[in-house]
Amino acid sequence: MLANVILSTPRLDRVEEKDRALALIVTRTMDLEYAIAQTPAWEHIFYEATSGWADELAQAVAWYEELAEVSNEPLTLVYLSVLEGEAGRINRVRDEIKGWEQLPAPFPVYARLLQAAYLGEMSDEVSIRKDEATALRDELADKVPAGWFADRLAISLATQAGDQAWLSEAQDNLSARGEALLWRARALLAFDLSLIAAGIALAIILYARRSRDADALAVGSAAVPPPWSGSVGAVVLIRGGALWIALMIAVLSLGVESIRVVVVPLTYLPLLLLAHRHLLKPAGMGLSEGLGLVPQPSGWGRCWRLVGIVASAGLLGEWAITLAAEPSGFSSHWTEGFDDAMIWGDPPKLASSLVETIVFAPMFEEIVFRGLFFATLRRRFGFVPSALISAAVFAIAHGYGMLGFVSVLWSGVLWAWAYERSGSVLPGMLAHMVNNAAVCLSVVLFLR
Repeated sequence: MLANVILSTPRLDRVEEKDRALALIVTRTMDLEYAIAQTPAWEHIFYEATSGWADELAQAVAWYEELAEVSNEPLTLVYLSVLEGEAGRINRVRDEIKGWEQLPAPFPVYARLLQAAYLGEMSDEVSIRKDEATALRDELADKVPAGWFADRLAISLATQAGDQAWLSEAQDNLSARGEALLWRARALLAFDLSLIAAGIALAIILYARRSRDADALAVGSAAVPPPWSGSVGAVVLIRGGALWIALMIAVLSLGVESIRVVVVPLTYLPLLLLAHRHLLKPAGMGLSEGLGLVPQPSGWGRCWRLVGIVASAGLLGEWAITLAAEPSGFSSHWTEGFDDAMIWGDPPKLASSLVETIVFAPMFEEIVFRGLFFATLRRRFGFVPSALISAAVFAIAHGYGMLGFVSVLWSGVLWAWAYERSGSVLPGMLAHMVNNAAVCLSVVLFLR
């Protein structure tokens, strides 16, 4: 996350196997898009309304153009040409494969496949002879891994060869993969809609209770603004932040995957120790009391109500942000949030990644960004500027593009609101965990 910003890591360098990773993302995305296109009109419209279903083909072309500039993988150039061909950009395909016949293997084979698939005579007449089709089919199976790219080439080649059996086989492959992904998408949407419905119901209950219970939102006893001065809080945050950066760089330089699960607690520990010594201890408090980590009587029930409300508001906000950004062309970059261990790692690596993302990151980030940073800002500013400033720094720390920045900013403001109104970082922390768990679930369901 923040390490990428500190080290100014280029986006493509944040993923170790970038060619493999982008092929996986585009293949799964296009498979799902193919399946959604076969659904009834109402369901198709529903996906567009809830997911901001953009021009996935154009987006994939842009991503592959970016990757092709730094990649030496022949298949990456092939996949770019397939995407260009599917987008109807025939001249671009012609330019891409120009001279491939004179290059070492496997470029001549790729040139023949792309030439026959996209640069042949497109008409109602069969333009590929039966013997040529057999040879092309064998070369395709040998040189292009099974998946969306191979099936799109097969559909184009089979259509021009008049080979109905080959065409049906490729279409069946697309349908089978897409249908499996579609059911996962439906399950995830059902989860999201259930969360939103629960949040709305909890908000109605909370509104009704507030009329007769002024403390309906109270969870902990943390004071906002806090008891420490803004100047002392700023010094602690600057010193702790500097130690965080130094420790993070040191840990990253080791490159030891096995210690990943403890990186977040380890790097945030100096800041928490400084906060305890200089901010909370002088006020006669520990972290638990100072940040409301121990709920008051009846606090857990109020906490979970707030979690449901804030989590559903976060999800609704993300949908609105995605839909609003679609006409302007803003979209998330495919490297944002890509986690090799979560997608390709063995069970221990997967478990380590999930614990880090779902448990430790929300826990320590809420303590630091809401419990300390937002609270310190509240000594000088009102809620809105304090929430926006702390959430903006939090969003910048993720290193995302504009769409991701706005989404994280929205979440940060919601979690700051939950902290101020409840007197505890717990509601924001748990809502943060729910948010990260939902993201991890979608990654595992669609990419692993």
